[in-house]
Amino acid sequence: MTTESTIQQQARRAGLLYLLLAISAPVGLLFVPGTILVPGNATATAENLRASEWLLHLGMATDLLHQVIAVFLVLALYRLFKPVDETLAKLVVILGALVSVPIMFVNALNDVAALILVSGADFLAVFSRPQLDALAYLFLRLHEHGVTVASVFWGLWLFPFGALVIRSGFIPRMLGYLLMVAGGAYLVAAFADLVLPRIAPVVGPVALPLEVAELPIVVWLMVWGARTQPERR
Repeated sequence: MTTESTIQQQARRAGLLYLLLAISAPVGLLFVPGTILVPGNATATAENLRASEWLLHLGMATDLLHQVIAVFLVLALYRLFKPVDETLAKLVVILGALVSVPIMFVNALNDVAALILVSGADFLAVFSRPQLDALAYLFLRLHEHGVTVASVFWGLWLFPFGALVIRSGFIPRMLGYLLMVAGGAYLVAAFADLVLPRIAPVVGPVALPLEVAELPIVVWLMVWGARTQPERR
């Protein structure tokens, strides 16, 4: 097997994993919270949760699934880009999985707590219904903020990833610059949410379309893999 065909296979394998991550992640990160959470209304949120506990279970499952996929993705990217720059490839692994994945796994406990609080378990009888609703709402909001903390690293890993793409010669450099744009958008949105929450409602809608700049690399890896000839510089 030639080196070119090996790189092509590695690139397409990474693209397939990236596609699976891109498909599964929005379920737990966007769809489920958007369906269950009613901003500022603990009672309505708790009622949604009681009526659709399965939906939160689905969100938890997809959150854990796409984090497992992320581990295999960064390892695939490490193998692909190690010959380009081993130090940057290691940073991709560290920032893309070793830090963010544990955060997301621990963060799932917030959803578990919310489900327990609306379960009607006997030991919760010491709390009134409004108190249980407020606590369930609190844990769902904590889960949201946990995702924001993890998104700091979802932004950071795109910088060494983008630099590797730019240096590689077998993937168009423009895709590397787009990865860095997406990384910057993740970081700005996370900073606003955690540090300057008053401007977060303004920053979030602006950052979200820029975060989508991460997606072209998925399409390229899936369809074209890697160039058989290095890109001219």
